Amino acid sequence: MSYDLIATEFLVRADILAPGLVEGLYLQGSVALGDYHPGVSDIDFVAVTQDPADPALVREIHHGMPRRPHFDGLYVTWEDLRADPSTVPPGPAVHENRILPSSRFERHLVTWHVLAQAGVALRGPAKPEIFTDWPALAASTRENLESYWRPWSQSIRRHPGSLTSWAVSWGVLGVTRLRHSLVLGRVTSKTEAGRYALRSYPGWDRILEEALRLRCGGAPQYRNPFHRRTDFLGYLDYALHPTAPPDTPLLH
Repeated sequence: MSYDLIATEFLVRADILAPGLVEGLYLQGSVALGDYHPGVSDIDFVAVTQDPADPALVREIHHGMPRRPHFDGLYVTWEDLRADPSTVPPGPAVHENRILPSSRFERHLVTWHVLAQAGVALRGPAKPEIFTDWPALAASTRENLESYWRPWSQSIRRHPGSLTSWAVSWGVLGVTRLRHSLVLGRVTSKTEAGRYALRSYPGWDRILEEALRLRCGGAPQYRNPFHRRTDFLGYLDYALHPTAPPDTPLLH
């Protein structure tokens, strides 16, 4: 089922079970960034209400929604979108078919920036007022490379999971996306970032092509998973080195 049909089903359910609750519905993530791949991507939504949504209503609306692809997202108010997300209180969210009654899931600057850049409006103003702060997002992106991705790269090399296709796609494109976003001064997609790295990071074509293949489809670049693992871990070392890929915005 396509993402627009699933989103439409959500709106129908919401309007029947809680008339007037959902005043705005926006798709962010891979759909907004033009990188949605059926069977690989989730559907990331932001539902906007006038007042904080009742978690019981949220649970009722999402009960019976298709389980694949995941329809993941959060409920916020219009006032929340106008505020720094670090100051927005926890609220209802949906993650991998689980209802989170009070969560900070996706309540961060990345979500706000993607909505402002390219959010797909299915209900509500096409360009709602949304708080953005690129310097703060750039700083948190660099911090994320150090606090999440560097420890992750160290742990995955000691784990058999480093041989899996999931780890290759998640690691290579995840790190590359952050580097690429820093270069362009906007949130970019995994596929766009991978293609940028093919042009900009010499010597890593094979593992980058493999990561893109796992996301977008195509012929495998490796027959031996251990050879792939070696290139994968080597690429992480390269991409996470603070002086390797440039991470300052390009001049336009």
